[in-house]
Amino acid sequence: MPIHADIAALHQPLLRFARMQLRNDSLAEDVVSETMLALLEKPEGFEGRSSFLTYATGILKFKVIDTLRKRGREVHVELLDEQSMDDALDALFQADGHWQEPPPAWQEPERSLQERQFFEMLQLCIDRLSPKLARVFIMREWLEREVDDVCQELGITANNCHVMLYRARMQLRGCVELNWFGEAK
Repeated sequence: MPIHADIAALHQPLLRFARMQLRNDSLAEDVVSETMLALLEKPEGFEGRSSFLTYATGILKFKVIDTLRKRGREVHVELLDEQSMDDALDALFQADGHWQEPPPAWQEPERSLQERQFFEMLQLCIDRLSPKLARVFIMREWLEREVDDVCQELGITANNCHVMLYRARMQLRGCVELNWFGEAK
């Protein structure tokens, strides 16, 4: 079972991942805090089948997804000097009740759907990688860990890490070409 020091050591890698996904420092801090709280509340959830960082990142991913869904349903309203909330809300709409500027996701729903479908397909492709290739790829590319850190945690050489990253990228490329573009090479 992890100790508090293990959880504290996760803060920076988790924050880096959350910032990359959310592009907002305060939201990233919030989801990392929620993740840390979840880890502290249910330490028995960690079964040791992966590294503690991988386990925590899995929890963080769900927190990020929840945050993105919530943000997609909300409209942020900023009040101007001496403006009431009613006036600010009225300014968002035309006289006929339509949006002045529709929320971005509403302007291009096909694109939003396509992006979501692409990332779901990419996740399926990653799931098809061997566990070791997937772990190296995720640590390096998604968590942005340095090669030395990846090598140290997995007990592999830098050369082996680069070979594994190459293989993972080539397998992912083939999977994406086949499943997204419909081209087999």
